[in-house]
Amino acid sequence: MSTRIERPSEPGEYDAGMQLLLQLLWGDGFLSPGGPEEVARVLEGCDISGCDVLDIGAGLGAVDQLLVTAHGARSVVGIDVDPQLLRQMDERVARAGLAGRIRSQLVAPGPLPFAAGSFDVVFSKDAIVQIPDKPAVFREAQRVLRPGGRFLASDWLRGGSGGYSPEMLEFFRLEGIAYNMATLEESAAALQAAGFVDVEVRDRNAWYLGLAERELAALEGPMRALIVERLGQDRAEHFIADWRQLVLVVRRGELRPGHLRASKPR
Repeated sequence: MSTRIERPSEPGEYDAGMQLLLQLLWGDGFLSPGGPEEVARVLEGCDISGCDVLDIGAGLGAVDQLLVTAHGARSVVGIDVDPQLLRQMDERVARAGLAGRIRSQLVAPGPLPFAAGSFDVVFSKDAIVQIPDKPAVFREAQRVLRPGGRFLASDWLRGGSGGYSPEMLEFFRLEGIAYNMATLEESAAALQAAGFVDVEVRDRNAWYLGLAERELAALEGPMRALIVERLGQDRAEHFIADWRQLVLVVRRGELRPGHLRASKPR
């Protein structure tokens, strides 16, 4: 029996201002850090050429485009809860002439709307953080994979357990986005409990700390005039404060980006 999956995020959380800022920092069509290089790092050692891929949390679709054009996926279905993001994804895919290989699908809370064994790969780039019930989404990922299929994801995870620190709570307030964070260890255990084997986790905290510090320096320095011009003084200063808090919680190890990899038994 499929398990209910709670809404990953509320539609409209990524408003136009946030989309603009994130793309200025992370590249056209990207709503999470690292660009093509980090996508390649998530896939490292896994050949997805000729594979049918499900992308959980497709956003604006730049990642799905990469999965096809740079990594040879046969097809990608990108799912999200936000219809306005998916409209922009559809436009991107059409401009690239990839509508025959990439399609978007709006989803709602509940089981994934796909038959068992529909995909060779389930991929996600920093979106599972917004799903409260990690065991449920991992069970659904395992269900829709074919035997021997791979789960390959990056996610925003946490260090430690228990209550969030005041610093993390302030980061959440500034972000204005729902975060439902697990640790690397909790994620690995949940993948194993969902029936996956060959579970691997990789801590990416050190990598993102360096990147986040450079992002903050850019926002406080050469990019400040641009974001004030594009977003207005108040919104620009809000985002700069948000990034200062982001750097703080990454430096403290409370926010720990990581990679999750696992296989469905053959």
